[in-house]
Amino acid sequence: MPTVTTSHTSAEPAQRIWEVLLDCEEYPSYMDEVVDVTILDHSGSSRTSRWAVLLKGSELEWIERDTVDHERRRIEFEQIEGDLAYFDGYWQVTDDGAGQTTIELHVEFDIGIPLMADMLNPVAARALEENSRAILNRLSTRNSDVSPVA
Repeated sequence: MPTVTTSHTSAEPAQRIWEVLLDCEEYPSYMDEVVDVTILDHSGSSRTSRWAVLLKGSELEWIERDTVDHERRRIEFEQIEGDLAYFDGYWQVTDDGAGQTTIELHVEFDIGIPLMADMLNPVAARALEENSRAILNRLSTRNSDVSPVA
């Protein structure tokens, strides 16, 4: 199964980036690639959200279940409904202790068209990597005040 792992390093404090990351419903206001994010349910460390993201000019939609681990600053997600056959992964925010924060986005996916997978998977992987890099960069440079999100 294809995987894409991208990361971005920032001088922003890890806690600030974590708070921005958690506020996913705001992504469309400062990320061109993200059309819409709506939290459908939020209970404890679990939440369900609906996403619409532009990928090479096409809109990709899905609903995902997130497990939020505040202590580790990690969000694990799994698609429960959507355009791809499989779409799971995680967001991770880490502090190196020397003033640098790394944001990592790891995605495993399957486009769901076995006969065309050899041709389409590399194209999809490159597009996902480009989108991921842009999203991670915008997360680390978000300039608005953020308040902690549970």
